[in-house]
Amino acid sequence: MHHSPLIATIVAGVVFAFLMGALAHRLKASPIVGYVMAGVIVGPYSPGFVADAGLANELAEIGVILLMFGVGLHFSLKDLLSVRRIAIPGAIVQIVVATMMGMVLAWVMDWNMLGGFVFGLSLSVASTVVLLRALQGRKLVETEKGRIAVGWLIVEDLVMVLALVMLPVFATVINGADRGIGFSALVAPLAITLLKVVAFVVLMLLVGRRAIPAALHWVAHTGSRELFRLAVLAIALGVAFGAAYAFDVSFALGAFFAGMILGETPLSRRATEETLPLRDAFAVLFFVSVGMLFNPAVVIEQPLPLLATIMIIVIGKSVAAFAIVRAFGYPGSTALTVAASLAQIGEFSFILAALGSDLGILPPEARDLILAGAIISIITNPLIFSLIFRQRRGAATPDVPAILEVSGHVIVIGYGRVGRSIAEELAVQGKAFVVIEDDIERVREAEAKGYKVLAGNGIETRVLEAAALEDAGALLIAIPEGFEAGAIFQHVRKIKPDIPVIARAHSDAEVAHLKRLGVSDVVTGVQEIATRMLGVSDRGRAGTEE
Repeated sequence: MHHSPLIATIVAGVVFAFLMGALAHRLKASPIVGYVMAGVIVGPYSPGFVADAGLANELAEIGVILLMFGVGLHFSLKDLLSVRRIAIPGAIVQIVVATMMGMVLAWVMDWNMLGGFVFGLSLSVASTVVLLRALQGRKLVETEKGRIAVGWLIVEDLVMVLALVMLPVFATVINGADRGIGFSALVAPLAITLLKVVAFVVLMLLVGRRAIPAALHWVAHTGSRELFRLAVLAIALGVAFGAAYAFDVSFALGAFFAGMILGETPLSRRATEETLPLRDAFAVLFFVSVGMLFNPAVVIEQPLPLLATIMIIVIGKSVAAFAIVRAFGYPGSTALTVAASLAQIGEFSFILAALGSDLGILPPEARDLILAGAIISIITNPLIFSLIFRQRRGAATPDVPAILEVSGHVIVIGYGRVGRSIAEELAVQGKAFVVIEDDIERVREAEAKGYKVLAGNGIETRVLEAAALEDAGALLIAIPEGFEAGAIFQHVRKIKPDIPVIARAHSDAEVAHLKRLGVSDVVTGVQEIATRMLGVSDRGRAGTEE
């Protein structure tokens, strides 16, 4: 039987990532931990099957491109500017403090200065995925403290993008200095790189800002969903590769700018939805490839350096963030939220560690400490949040939404294309309704139209109670996932058994599942199209007969 290393690597990575991700979810930890541990299992430091590290790294490059493209899509200059007074100086000072702490540990470990800098920088930046999940889980994204934390992270991400561009140049300069090359000869590569970056940015702002949205709008008007999805991926991968080939800048910077430009267009939400499955898949392979680099022996061989690394991540930079926020006059609750949000590291730390290793400036033991610190800090972060909010819990707990004063209303769960149409029709009819949505951008969109909106998941008791479920007249589950709608229906029935419920489904299996649970009215797209077409046909025949 023919053996393909590429297929074996993808299959092993995906299968073990699923198993370990499911286990992490079961243990209420971030799935990222599971993905990294899957890489450890199929990596060279564990017995049994060993995936091809070279192929895994190439697949990881695509993961980095799509991760950075996603960061660009979600980059919000408006959100950053709203909290710029604290987020910009605060993030920069915190990065400097954390980097210096990391460099001190590197000095104790007798590493070179540039390696210590990369090590400290890797410890200074928090994970976007972990931060947003923690804030969304406690309904903090729309609060002032949540906006500060998100703005803070945006600044960190921008600094890391710049670091990814400049790090190869610094490595060249340092290596040249070690070989005795003159200062003037070392300045030239730095100046050339800066000019290339500036040229790329100018080209993207002057040409890309017009050409990319125009091309995407043209594709959207073709009506082909497959072509639209392919166009978005072609833009992300093409711009990233073009940036690296023509301007000699990183894939990460090219992908970030492609995402940022698309994020400014009305089609940004659709671009996000269409590419999300592929972005998630390759992001998983990226985390798996990172796990393959991790040597678990570091826990036994370097317990004290590992403890020091964790202290820097969880305590050092969090204390610095707390002090900075308090110094700007914000209350203790805001400072604690920001500090807890930053008490972890994630995807950018992995990218920096991988780049530092490829450039030969980061020692293998430093990379292992970064990976171990990331895994442990991601696991402990929810515990830190729980501890903080348990201490501050009271009658006015910030993560429990206030109960809306409304009755006889309709509750609409989901504000996608269907939910949006339902809300517009209810508004035209003058009926009272409440929207429940967990996507923050859609929440903002609904609020901008003056609707009553609750940011949260429809399966959560506190969100349903805040929507005054016991006083509601009907519940419309407008989310596209039929099986998730079934879980919401079962939960709603426990609170108010007699409320009329209408749900939507996409397949016969979903319809059967919802009917089996007791949902009396299930609507499918196929069913509605057929009904409407038959109705029009009947009216046409009636008119002909007359």
